[in-house]
Amino acid sequence: MARSLDIIHQDQHILVVNKPADLLAVPGRGPGKQDCVVSRARTLFPEMIVQPAVHRLDMQTSGIMVLAMNKDSRRKLSSRFQGRQVVKRYTAIVEKTVAASSGTITLPFRLDPDNRPYQIYDPVNGQEAVTIWRRLEEHPGTTWIEFTPLTGRTHQLRVHSAHQLGLGAPIVGNRLYGSGKEGEPMLLHASFLSFNHPSDDRIIEFNSPPPF
Repeated sequence: MARSLDIIHQDQHILVVNKPADLLAVPGRGPGKQDCVVSRARTLFPEMIVQPAVHRLDMQTSGIMVLAMNKDSRRKLSSRFQGRQVVKRYTAIVEKTVAASSGTITLPFRLDPDNRPYQIYDPVNGQEAVTIWRRLEEHPGTTWIEFTPLTGRTHQLRVHSAHQLGLGAPIVGNRLYGSGKEGEPMLLHASFLSFNHPSDDRIIEFNSPPPF
């Protein structure tokens, strides 16, 4: 029996879904890692191309994800993501109180090959990563933050949030860069996505309130 997806929008060109946390975006290696957004989408829509993903969300990250229904849409959407023509915003809760109201984090980093998939700050060999952020609200010991990444590096928001040269405040539930425990949800949600529709170039927007 096919597992369900929370569908936000569907037409003959694109499928927009609300990915739950702890579900892979695309298939992984091995039979135990085949359940994912893509496999569920292709079960629901058999006419969808074999490789519809034009971007990914980390397994622990929930929120808006768009898939292409056909090759032409995938080509156009992939070009827009690569060309930074897509607006993405994320909502997160971080472990500490953040005093500043907003800012921009420019912090290059790279993969640590001896500790995959951990990313490390490297001002010499790291790839540039830029994130705009603003404080939404405070609670005792935590802060709600809106992140707008201008680049799309692996673990970018987790690194920029946790590193002392960034916010210095790990995302709640972040096991790699914070104090999150096994089984604890990471409070990071892709809450807004805007891009030009591949069929007619009109700007479309999608919102998804965080589940936390």
